[in-house]
Amino acid sequence: MTKIFRRKAAAVAFTALALALAGGGIAVAQPAAQAPAEVAQPAVRAPGSGSQPAVTPAEARKAKAALAQGPSALATAPGTVASAVVTSGGTLLRGSPEAVSATRYGPGQYQVLFNYNVSQETFVATIGTTDPYNVPPGGEISVAPRLDTPNAVFIQTRSSSGTPADRPFHLVVAN
Repeated sequence: MTKIFRRKAAAVAFTALALALAGGGIAVAQPAAQAPAEVAQPAVRAPGSGSQPAVTPAEARKAKAALAQGPSALATAPGTVASAVVTSGGTLLRGSPEAVSATRYGPGQYQVLFNYNVSQETFVATIGTTDPYNVPPGGEISVAPRLDTPNAVFIQTRSSSGTPADRPFHLVVAN
């Protein structure tokens, strides 16, 4: 009789442990709350809430012309990088030959255009200065592929408090 109770107790303990683990896994898999809009991709956001500006027909023609130029074969080889240094006003100050132009759309919104498709590449940006001896202003920066423009990168800069603000930046596109 004692042996039967031990086996049942072990089975009940094992079952309780399995249910606890399964229940814990389910609880972890469920998000605590829906992600706030500010962490959603720019394309998913509602217009006017930090989404990317629409591509104008003139910009589409400019992007198509830049793609027609094409980069050198070395520029698109794996392990190479393209770079751009852009002023807070949206001027392309310097960079690799593949960086064609920069555009400022509004407070803290920029586009950098390249002469090859960068939509599947890796983007790294940092707030930086446009001269060699100054400390960059504080703030935040984010990068994303430009909507409807495969050879452009969209950049947003913000102040440290999170409000859109014009900041100079350095951008690297790694192949």
